[in-house]
Amino acid sequence: MTIQFNADNNLTLHEGFRDKLNDLLSDELDRYSENITRLEVHLSDENGLKQGQDDKRCVIEARVEHKPPIAVTAYANNYELAVNDAAEKLKKTLDSKFGRMQNY
Repeated sequence: MTIQFNADNNLTLHEGFRDKLNDLLSDELDRYSENITRLEVHLSDENGLKQGQDDKRCVIEARVEHKPPIAVTAYANNYELAVNDAAEKLKKTLDSKFGRMQNY
């Protein structure tokens, strides 16, 4: 599973933070690693340089083999929380999709 990070102009992803997010996503989505070919993580700040509540956005798009992409969005006060929340949403969505596939 390849993980690609994209950030808006308000964020510079340092290597250490990128590695931390990579580890977090790899651990959270490990059980789906055989089915997911690529994750695209898009990080943005909705307010730019202004302060705001839950203004950090994370969109994770999962490319699943032989299926359409699945995308989830989460908002939080910081990027790490937004990524964590989006990973949880993605896990629930994948559980639902793969659970339905096993029923047939």
